[in-house]
Amino acid sequence: MALSLLYESAVGYALFDVVEGPDISLGTEEVIKALSEASRFAKLVKLKAFSPFTSAEHALENINCISEGTVSEYLKSLLEANLPIGKKGKKSKFSLGVMDSKLGASLHEELGLSVTSAENVQELIRGIRIHYEKLIGQLQTGDLARAQLGLAHSYSRSKIKFNVHKADNMIIQAIALLDQLDKDVNTFAMRAKEWYSWHFPELVKIVPDNYKYARLVNIIRNKQSLDESSLPQIAEVVEDEDMAKEVLEASRSSMGTDVSPIDLINIEMFAMKVAELADFRRELQNYLTGKMHNVAPNLGALLGDQVGARLIAHAGSLTNLAKYPASTVQILGAEKALFRALKTKGKTPKYGLLFHSSYIGKAKQKNKGRISRYLANKCSIASRVDCFADTTSDVFGLKLKEQVEERLKFYESGARPRKNIDVMHLAQKEVAAMEDAEDAAAEESEKKKDKKKKKKRKAEDAGPEKESDEPVKKKKKKKKSKDKK
Repeated sequence: MALSLLYESAVGYALFDVVEGPDISLGTEEVIKALSEASRFAKLVKLKAFSPFTSAEHALENINCISEGTVSEYLKSLLEANLPIGKKGKKSKFSLGVMDSKLGASLHEELGLSVTSAENVQELIRGIRIHYEKLIGQLQTGDLARAQLGLAHSYSRSKIKFNVHKADNMIIQAIALLDQLDKDVNTFAMRAKEWYSWHFPELVKIVPDNYKYARLVNIIRNKQSLDESSLPQIAEVVEDEDMAKEVLEASRSSMGTDVSPIDLINIEMFAMKVAELADFRRELQNYLTGKMHNVAPNLGALLGDQVGARLIAHAGSLTNLAKYPASTVQILGAEKALFRALKTKGKTPKYGLLFHSSYIGKAKQKNKGRISRYLANKCSIASRVDCFADTTSDVFGLKLKEQVEERLKFYESGARPRKNIDVMHLAQKEVAAMEDAEDAAAEESEKKKDKKKKKKRKAEDAGPEKESDEPVKKKKKKKKSKDKK
């Protein structure tokens, strides 16, 4: 059976015929020398056809088709012109060798070709890649490298520009920064408490909250100068007048040491930075909530914004999470424990990142595994609705949340929950009603705009006519007065 090879490069497509020679799959010294030396390799393969790309845009279009495993019209015309393609039902007397098996499957479906990606084919294509410039007589030294560099830049730009996970990336970065900020704020707050406790040690017991403590440091400063005039500011921070009075009394009988003004300035600056960092963390939380509401509203409504964002970040994207089965979603984040249990033949983990949801904490110890499995199932449904639905709404997430709560009641009291199909039908009706209401509102707004435009046109058309009528009337009056005279 004759064998032809298809090689895709940055400058165009090339077809090679394989000449009978040593068995490439053996890997002998003779084969290795034949692949490494250009003169010997030229005896193994012969160029049959070369079809260069006409422009950089043409090259980008074809490389996108190859990366997606589809056959472009340009490649299809090249193969039809140079290969004896028969009917799809008949057996062909030749086969086409390709490097990518996905592209080979597309070629077999569309053109009915006998395609192979065997080991000897891959070795020959590697040899073509090494000696490509010498095998193609139309290329000069450096042409291929320049074409590869330009195509790589344009391909990378197009992938970044048309990245379907762009919004997911913002969620992934936000939740990673949020987790890091939680650790940093706690670390810095502990350092501020330890530092300021040398001057006012009683304040830690009265105000244990990190954010309030950092703000109080900037208000109190030197405890000796604290008086009743500062009570309103302290009460505003701690949100309790009794606690503010307790802080004032503790400052008068404090056992702390005196601090020099320079040291106190540094402590105040550090406490101010801690408070600013806590404020930024709160703003980032609001940003993440807004992003989750736009990208994955159902998952956020079911699990909460932080847990849902952690699932998306751990999966890599919302699309990857939607493709996972419920059994994978259940133990997502507990991979180490799973493989350790499989290795030691112990008990596998019941939950991973889902442990942080409130439902696991509400369930009893014997029901934690059952509710985690049920919750993973609902998370899988919510992520798929968010990923593949045309409209964005949290209706399905709220209905799934009701189902999980009903399942918790079923485990505790035995109250029978609703069926999933009934709940989904209700959610679909609500979504349809919302879409109808939005369409009606859009139609009304368009009608109002049309009415305003018509009124403006009538006013513009009627305006100059009225102005032109007035001077005519005046002229007529003047003529009548002259006749009377």
